[in-house]
Amino acid sequence: MPFREINSKMVEATVAPGQKMFSQRGAMLAYRGDVTFTPNIQGGRGGLMSMIGRRVANEATPLMTVEGSGTVMFGHGGHHIQVVNLSGDTLYVEADRLLAFDGTLRQGTMFMGSQGGVMGMVRGQATGQGLFTTTLTGHGSVAVMAHGGVIELPVTPGRAVHVDPQAYVAHHGDVRNKLSTALGWRDMVGRGSGEAFQLELSGSGAVYVQASEEKL
Repeated sequence: MPFREINSKMVEATVAPGQKMFSQRGAMLAYRGDVTFTPNIQGGRGGLMSMIGRRVANEATPLMTVEGSGTVMFGHGGHHIQVVNLSGDTLYVEADRLLAFDGTLRQGTMFMGSQGGVMGMVRGQATGQGLFTTTLTGHGSVAVMAHGGVIELPVTPGRAVHVDPQAYVAHHGDVRNKLSTALGWRDMVGRGSGEAFQLELSGSGAVYVQASEEKL
């Protein structure tokens, strides 16, 4: 079920009988029709096992299941919202950035160390993702939250995209990513924070970058 953007900080979704969607708890702003909201402890389609690692690491974000017939408006904390449409590929995004997503999408949890070993785990800390990140796979729509608005940057073969780890929001497609050192990089661009890293993404897909270094 595609989301309709009401403005930069609110989206609306149509809920139909026999379908369901998931949203972050507390994200419902208003609704019309016969719609129910129930706590979901399994973290969406994918089952309880997909969330065990997160819960052990205290990185899980509570969700609610949305069902019935009507329309629901979502927003949270005044954050900007970016709608991502998946066509069989996988979105990699931190759980606390998920506002709402189609129940048709399969949710999983990926250990950051599986992408780059120790540097993968360092990347998790640098981006604020911790030791795990959330994956959503299939056909459907996802509403992602960010600070200050989001820009979608295409990642194309032979042309890598470099992103400030603190500005990274999510990526999808056949994209390889790694955290590389860039001594003096932040100082040169006027952001000397002592974290001399940049995130390099290559392959084919897209990366979403927010206009801020603030975490949610």
